[in-house]
Amino acid sequence: MATEGVLIPLCGSEDLVEGGAGVRFDVLFRGEKVPAFAVRHRGIAVAYLNRCAHVAMELDWQPGHFFEPDGEFLICATHGALYDPGSGACQGGACAGHGSLQPIALVEREQGVWWVTDAYARPLTESGAGRPL
Repeated sequence: MATEGVLIPLCGSEDLVEGGAGVRFDVLFRGEKVPAFAVRHRGIAVAYLNRCAHVAMELDWQPGHFFEPDGEFLICATHGALYDPGSGACQGGACAGHGSLQPIALVEREQGVWWVTDAYARPLTESGAGRPL
């Protein structure tokens, strides 16, 4: 089964609350297992690799907690870098204006959030856990 353009179920739509906790999941990125996450921002489910653009460390200060206290920006708990949740662009901190988070494609339908695999973010196995797009 081809791994590009496959839908992998992540969570129910109700599991992603505006500015709230995110859902963590793992992807195969450049041959290695890498954590990723999905959150809701301005009503839209978005996902990124869980790696700070400044230094490749996970962002969340506790598992699934990616937003700063006001819920406006994603924040790296280690470096304090602030990211625009809609674009992933770094807005403040060590990477301001230079870096961004690596996006993961999502679709939301059937009251669920689905990861859309592609050439760089693939499932960890070829088991067919998803379905063709």
